[in-house]
Amino acid sequence: MSIKLGVPSKGRLMEKTFEWFAGRGITLGRSGSEREYAGFVEGVENVELVLLSAGEIPRELAAGRIQLGVTGTDLIREKLGQWESHVSELAELGFGHADLVLAVPSAWVDVSTLDDLDAAAAAFRAQHGFRLRIATKYHRLTREFLRGAGVADYQLVDSQGATEGTVKNETAEAIADITSTGDTLRANHLKILEDGLMLRSQATLFRARGAELTEADRKTLAELSARLG
Repeated sequence: MSIKLGVPSKGRLMEKTFEWFAGRGITLGRSGSEREYAGFVEGVENVELVLLSAGEIPRELAAGRIQLGVTGTDLIREKLGQWESHVSELAELGFGHADLVLAVPSAWVDVSTLDDLDAAAAAFRAQHGFRLRIATKYHRLTREFLRGAGVADYQLVDSQGATEGTVKNETAEAIADITSTGDTLRANHLKILEDGLMLRSQATLFRARGAELTEADRKTLAELSARLG
């Protein structure tokens, strides 16, 4: 047995995660080609690197198949119901910052808050005979946020591609999506509601609560926690 550390398998998140660990004296690297999902760990004993998509890491942590994993706060909270019973946060890594926000067409001059959206949704249903559609990949987080705000007259539409384009393509009236700068929203003539910030997310190192650990694993985790601060 060894501690399995799940890290995003490609792109900027992988590179920045490797840099973060390197800054703490632990070298992570990919074994072989870009197509291989095995890796190596140097600088600490008894740790194995597993390269996964960022979206897979929450599920693997919850199942206890990996003991540690780096992924976004947004993915953990979206994919894991009662996430705190499955994982604990060990360290925020300081990159991968993004906000999950609720945005509507800029042309909706009378809609700038959730209360306005609630009124607009009721008017929309009365006029069109169906509920206002909100496109998102974040169904759980959007439902929880709108329930808390008392907005009920809507339907969620699953977005698999570029969520910002759904309003222009007339497959949705509003969106709930991740944004770093807001530039893409503005380019698609969308505005964030004044109280539409749902979650601030960043890359975070999580520990699985339910993973089985040997005595050696516990020592490794204690050493890692001390090293990583």
